[in-house]
Amino acid sequence: MTKTLKAIFFDVGNTLLFPDWTKMLDALHQRKIFPTTEQLQSIERKTKNEFDAILQGGAAVDHGFWYIFYSHLLESLNIQDGPLRDLLVTATRISANWCVIRPGTRETLQWLAREYRLGVISNADGKIAQVLERCGIADCFQVIVDSGIVGYEKPHPAIFAAALREMGSVPEASLYVGDIYSVDYLGATAAGMRAILMDVCGAYRETGLGVESLQELEMVIEEAEL
Repeated sequence: MTKTLKAIFFDVGNTLLFPDWTKMLDALHQRKIFPTTEQLQSIERKTKNEFDAILQGGAAVDHGFWYIFYSHLLESLNIQDGPLRDLLVTATRISANWCVIRPGTRETLQWLAREYRLGVISNADGKIAQVLERCGIADCFQVIVDSGIVGYEKPHPAIFAAALREMGSVPEASLYVGDIYSVDYLGATAAGMRAILMDVCGAYRETGLGVESLQELEMVIEEAEL
């Protein structure tokens, strides 16, 4: 079978890099409150499902995601504190706090780069390239498109168009990998690209649209002979 896929673009948060919770939850840790991984993943699943419904109902950008996430988290901890929630949201929107990289990430990207051109499309604060550099994977990508620089956020088609233009690729020969259905999957497919969800927390497990690791993504691409 002739391979038609030429380029793969990735989201960053919860796809390539993951939260440094020691930094993001510092305001809670100072109060001696330490949510478990299971709690955080449960809240993430709930938030993604709720946020998808909201965004598909007409919201324009994904900044409300973390407001919802931390509202649910504090509610589960029986805390009512708007300023605390706002501190947590602010810490999470700092791209430098997304710096946890899963084992094998660079190796998998290097394997994919033998066959495909790789790029990044991220809703960020204009500093995502530096974050990727510090985490040791920036050189794996030919194109890094940051909403804080281009002025459009996913799911707006303009950010996908900008990345495709810079890569010199066409939508039908491109795949996008991100973690939120309404932002990443629908944004990419509306731009004419193929899409797969990076579903580490299991929010979309029943849909069959996702993978739980880059290694699984590698296998899916290889088996599909894209």
